[in-house]
Amino acid sequence: MSDLTKPTQTQTVPNRSNTAIRPFRIQVPQADLDDLRHRLARTRWPSEIAGLGWDRGVPLNYLKELAGYWADAYDWRAAEAELNQYPQFMTEIDGATIHFLHVRSPEAGALPLILTHGWPGSIVEFLDVIGPLADPRSHGGDPADAFHLVIPSMPNFAFSGPTAGAGWNAGRIAAAFVELMRRLGYERYGAQGGDFGAFVSPAIGKADKDHVVGVHVNAATYGFIPWGEVSEDELATFTDVEKARLARLKAYYDDGSGYFQIQATRPQTIAYALNDSPAGQLAWIVEKFKEWTFPSSALPEQAISRDRMLTNATIYWLTGTGASSAHIYYESMHSPSWDSTPPTTPTGVAAFAEDVAIRRYGEQANNIVHWSDFDRGGHFAAMEVPDLFVGDVRAFFRKLR
Repeated sequence: MSDLTKPTQTQTVPNRSNTAIRPFRIQVPQADLDDLRHRLARTRWPSEIAGLGWDRGVPLNYLKELAGYWADAYDWRAAEAELNQYPQFMTEIDGATIHFLHVRSPEAGALPLILTHGWPGSIVEFLDVIGPLADPRSHGGDPADAFHLVIPSMPNFAFSGPTAGAGWNAGRIAAAFVELMRRLGYERYGAQGGDFGAFVSPAIGKADKDHVVGVHVNAATYGFIPWGEVSEDELATFTDVEKARLARLKAYYDDGSGYFQIQATRPQTIAYALNDSPAGQLAWIVEKFKEWTFPSSALPEQAISRDRMLTNATIYWLTGTGASSAHIYYESMHSPSWDSTPPTTPTGVAAFAEDVAIRRYGEQANNIVHWSDFDRGGHFAAMEVPDLFVGDVRAFFRKLR
């Protein structure tokens, strides 16, 4: 879950000195895969108190078994081939190398749409929705709902990282993505994002309001949740759905935000463990897949395939960005300013079963024109419930084309 406190939104002017867009293909050296397996085999496992399940973190037996599968059964080359079936590119913006998928729809009238992931996600989140969004005709949908898709790895994440300097908060990322869409020649487009993408996408709408037709978010927090305590009088007006989301938000603050406190204050300290131990990196990520998928009481494999989850974790490991991606929390909490200007861009919200967004608060800070509440799906909606995700994105942008 992304930063639940006020994110900073400082923006910079993109550097256009090197605007070349270069084709890119993922080609991981075999030596890196061999190193991953050797490190997993030599993991120094900790002790644990028996019988506590997930109450104090990832259970030892679960992680041992998952790490064993990662080392001996998981097929990175198959995942690499799946990713490489989509056109990928690199370009430099504001001193950072930006990696992105660019999937053009076969429909001439398709609407350009930039999809932004969060933490601990990646472009892998969107693999199951690329086809239905870009080519609805071939997936039982209406060709009038087609999108040209731009799917970047955020700076400091995956093949867009690590960056050389500090300051990559949501506003700066948004400014870079506005420049990316300009370079691609898109003068009218939409933005969608979850988790930190639900910070970046509204910031794109603010930074490029003359060109962004609408913003759609899921896994939304700041700007869509109460700021501070909810009074008893206000609580008495809550619906059952709102009460459940407020209770989920309180549980997060009380018992689920330890990772956030570390990454928002001392990301460099946790970086050594994340960058040196694949088992440590896996535990750091899989805990969030367990707690944020639906139902959170089940193992994450019930919501997302084990191989898909490991592809996401493997990208963090192979690119060495488990460490650098943590800095987005620090940047969000420590930049000198943030943009509180109310957005005017039409905004749509998909609130899934494990989300915490509450409509009455979203309407105070956003131009909400579309809101959907779902009784299934969680934080990684495009992976968990691609049918619901695609349907809601189509429905929202259908009115804005």
